[in-house]
Amino acid sequence: MTVKLAIIYYSSYGTNHQMATIAADAAKAAGAEVRLLKARETAPAEVVAGVDAWKAHADATADIPEATAEDMEWANAYLISSGTRFGVMTSQMRAFIDTLGGVWGKGGLANKPVTAMTSAQNTHGGQETTLQSLYTTVMHWGGFVVAPGYTDEIIFKTGGNPYGYSHTQGDDFDDAAKAAIGHQTRRLVEVAAKLA
Repeated sequence: MTVKLAIIYYSSYGTNHQMATIAADAAKAAGAEVRLLKARETAPAEVVAGVDAWKAHADATADIPEATAEDMEWANAYLISSGTRFGVMTSQMRAFIDTLGGVWGKGGLANKPVTAMTSAQNTHGGQETTLQSLYTTVMHWGGFVVAPGYTDEIIFKTGGNPYGYSHTQGDDFDDAAKAAIGHQTRRLVEVAAKLA
């Protein structure tokens, strides 16, 4: 059975979009069927338009489909990437998750492996608590958390976060960052294939 991976991200300025794109490439290379999806923007249009970088990113990614409950039913694995807002996921990602009650209620989110990534403006900006907040939701779904742990030495070269890859906004996506995202994604695909 093919791994059907939904990669759902929210990105204001592009960091989590870049992470999700790197993950999508790694997942496809590992043999997964991938849907790259974004959480719907919930900020007022005038607020987005008032911040040049936010508007530029929204315009540049306008063709990427918004995630739906149907996508969640289709997938047998999820990779979620959300920026950090005060130590938890963005309100946009939370708003998307809060639309999934119907799918959850019929068991459509259970028994699926999930991994998560995040970013923040500074190194200790709440990345670990953001990932834990995402994984708390996964536990309510009855899903399986597939954190990278310390399963590859690349984790130590990118900050040592065992919960999931976390990126500091403004830093380059160097080879180590891409390798860490790739490792976490391949690990998810391998676990999903075993479960499938």
